[in-house]
Amino acid sequence: MAILAPDKNITYLLNRLIDEGHAAFLVGGCVRDALTGRPVYDWDVASSAMPIEVARIFPKTVSTGERFGTVTVILGEVAVEVTTFRAESGYNDSRHPDSVEFVSSLEEDLKRRDFTINAMAVTVEGELIDPFGGMGDIERRIIRCVGDPNTRFSEDALRMFRAFRFSAALGFSIEKETLQAVYASAGRAKHISAERICAELEKTIMTRKPEIAGEMIKAGLLSRFVKSTDKSPGGLESISRLPLEPALRWSAFCAVLLDERLIASATGFLHDMRLDGKTIKACSRALSIPAIPEDSIGIKRLIALHGVEAVRCAAAALDSLERRGDGSSELRGESEQSSCLARVAGIISCGECFSLNKLAVTGSDLIARGHPPGPNLGETLDRLLDHVIEHPESNTREVLLKLAVICCRD
Repeated sequence: MAILAPDKNITYLLNRLIDEGHAAFLVGGCVRDALTGRPVYDWDVASSAMPIEVARIFPKTVSTGERFGTVTVILGEVAVEVTTFRAESGYNDSRHPDSVEFVSSLEEDLKRRDFTINAMAVTVEGELIDPFGGMGDIERRIIRCVGDPNTRFSEDALRMFRAFRFSAALGFSIEKETLQAVYASAGRAKHISAERICAELEKTIMTRKPEIAGEMIKAGLLSRFVKSTDKSPGGLESISRLPLEPALRWSAFCAVLLDERLIASATGFLHDMRLDGKTIKACSRALSIPAIPEDSIGIKRLIALHGVEAVRCAAAALDSLERRGDGSSELRGESEQSSCLARVAGIISCGECFSLNKLAVTGSDLIARGHPPGPNLGETLDRLLDHVIEHPESNTREVLLKLAVICCRD
C-alpha cells in the first residue's frame, strides 16, 4: 500500500525525473505528516538531478536556492521544491553551512537532516526508505536527532527550537539525549535572529500544546527575551482553549509571562521578538485592560475606547489567567458562554453600534447641517456614540441629527 497519495502533478514530476535517468524521492515533512496522519500541504523532492538539469526538464521553474541546489518546479497550481542530494559542512554561524557538496546518495542527503522523523523518503511507488529509524520513533512518539544531537545543534541552533515545536505539534516527547543536548547547547540560540525565533515560538503556541513554549524557556532558549527560570511557567496549557488566532494567543502568552514576572513589559518583549506592529499594538493595549465588564453597555464602551482587536485580546488573556491550574473550565462548572471572550464575541456579533464607524451619521453629515468643524465636532460624535451605546434604537440618521443640534446648544 502506498504511504502517500500525492497530487497527479507530483507523480508526474517524480516519473519525469526518473525517465530522464535521475533518482527522485519524496522527502521530509510530507513523509512525516503522511505517516503521522496529518494533512500534507507541501511536497519536497530530493533528486540526483543537478539544478540545471531540473530546469532543463521542466519548462517552468524558479531558482529559489541555487547555492543549496534547490529549484522550485511549477506544475499547474502546485509548486514543488526539488533539491539535489547534498552534504553540508562548516557551520561557523551556527545556522548555515559554509559549504555544500552535491552527492549521489540519498542516504548521504538524509544524514544531514535534523530529526529522524524528517529523514525519511518515499519512492514514487510508495516504498518507505528509513535509514535512521524515523518510523520507529513515530511509533514511540519521540523526537530524536539524526546521529549525535550535539553535532546537529552545533550545525544549526534553530533545530533546538524546532525540536520543541515538533513536540508540541505532534504531541511527542523529546528523546533523552536530544533534550540533554538542547540544554547543553542552549547558549547557541544567541546566533539565531529574533525573527526566526519568533516564527518557531508562534508555531508552538498555535498548537494544541502551547505549554511546550514553557519548556523552551526552561531550557534557556529564550534567555535573550525572558528572565531565566529553572521551571516551565505554569498555566500555559490554558492557551490551548483559545481560537487559533496569533494575536489572541500572544496576548495570553504575555499575560502568563507578566504574571510570572518573567518579562517587564509585553510591549518590550514583543518588540524584541520582532512581531508586527499591529499585533504589538493590540496586545499592548489589551494587557492594560484589567477586566471585561459583565454588562453589554460596559463592553461596548470598552470597545469604543480600545478597539475590537484589543478587547478581544484582553478577553483571551483574562480567560487564560482565570483558567490557570484548572485544566478545563468545565471542572469548575463554568460554561464557555460565560467566558470573557464569549461575552465580547456576543456583543460584536449582535449588530449594535459600539464604534464611530457604525454610527448612522458622520462628521461630514454634521458639517453639512451647520456644525462647525474642529475639536467640538469630535466631541459631538463621541457624545452621540455614548448615547447610542446606551440606547441602540437611537442609531438612525434622523434621531442623531436632532441630538447633534442639542449637543451643539449644550
